[in-house]
Amino acid sequence: MEKIEMKRVEGRKAGKVVLFALSTCVWCRKTKKLLEDLGVAYEYVDVDLLEEDERECAERQIEKWNPSISFPTIVIDDKKCVKGFRPEELKEALGQ
Repeated sequence: MEKIEMKRVEGRKAGKVVLFALSTCVWCRKTKKLLEDLGVAYEYVDVDLLEEDERECAERQIEKWNPSISFPTIVIDDKKCVKGFRPEELKEALGQ
């Protein structure tokens, strides 16, 4: 599988947290802020800023968890997925 360049935000380990976002999405920015406020380490990629082949790869990865390919999509430990800005659902998935 192709590798997408992810940005990393340091924090405490709460599993492998991957955020697929759009740079222009207010809900994606709110999700990033929530993760930072919780002090959780996570990786993210702004899908709209990727080159076409990387963007297609990211969309294929998102589609496995979220067939509608909506943003934000947060995948935790390759087991759980939170679709959209859902603070309580995200906190619960992270064991907060």
